[in-house]
Amino acid sequence: MEEVLDILKKLGIDYEVVNHKAVYTIEDMNNLNKEIFKGAEICKNLFLRDQKGKRHFLVVLCSEKKADMAKIQEQALSTRLSFASSERLMKYLKLEPGHVSPMGLMNDEEKKVEVLIDKDLKNKKLLAVHPNTNEASILITYEDLMKFIKAMGNEYEFIEI
Repeated sequence: MEEVLDILKKLGIDYEVVNHKAVYTIEDMNNLNKEIFKGAEICKNLFLRDQKGKRHFLVVLCSEKKADMAKIQEQALSTRLSFASSERLMKYLKLEPGHVSPMGLMNDEEKKVEVLIDKDLKNKKLLAVHPNTNEASILITYEDLMKFIKAMGNEYEFIEI
């Protein structure tokens, strides 16, 4: 987590850390006391791969949305999508299942992971994402999250989910 916070500081990004018990799913996050998130939209993050395992995607979406794989696949101009294995998650983002976050892009040295961002996140004032650990969340503005993603250098695009 400290490495994430160091990068945020270097980029001049304001954030607030919220510590909580370990969570592994969006349902676990939703079961936490909502007041600790100060009205922030909790981001759901999925790590996907194409049919041949040549392309990998980090999908960042609003917590209440269901990921329509066919719709995501179509917008990403990809072959059939499925969840990537924990081995692939470790290889590309150096994260374990339950810890998936846009902050993991800092570990993608070869910039192989494509980022797909739910257009509706633009309308949210404050977002909550893991700082590469599922025992905390970072409260950050949408603009600052985009500043972080752009600074990491990965390709990204906005999609409708």
